[in-house]
Amino acid sequence: MRKSIAVLMVTGLTLAGCSSWQASRVNPGNWFGRSKSAEVAVDASAEEINTLIPQNTDSGIFSRPDTSTEDFSVAIANVTELKVEKTPTGAIIYAIGLASRQGAYGVRLRRNEEAESSTLDYSFRALYPADPTPVGSDTSRTLRVAVSLTHQDLAGVKLIRVSSEGNARETRR
Repeated sequence: MRKSIAVLMVTGLTLAGCSSWQASRVNPGNWFGRSKSAEVAVDASAEEINTLIPQNTDSGIFSRPDTSTEDFSVAIANVTELKVEKTPTGAIIYAIGLASRQGAYGVRLRRNEEAESSTLDYSFRALYPADPTPVGSDTSRTLRVAVSLTHQDLAGVKLIRVSSEGNARETRR
């Protein structure tokens, strides 16, 4: 009887001590840890552009349309959550953010190619309807996006950063 109580006590204390394993840096399932909020660098040299004034074009009425693909997406207001989950082929980056108004669509993470080789830097972007839409509640403006990465994409990466207009979230390996 005493041995079984002692075994139960030791087993119970051992299991209770394992609860801190999930947040440990030793845990192999915890690749990048929790994300942290980071400041966004504001470009002071950027010139303010009035988008209501059309740009002058030298094209005439019978000229062919420009076939270049323009990116009309804009950075969302805030990134609220960033999570990296391990998969057999690499990892999946999950990001959740708040749009500045309702109706955002075409949500994606656009990779910043100028980032260091040890950093994966993404911009959380969305398209908005041309017609004005209400701001609405946080729930109605919440956007979710995910990107799948291979082991080759993650080779040498120490930091994953997702930025928006107002903030950025980053997670380290």
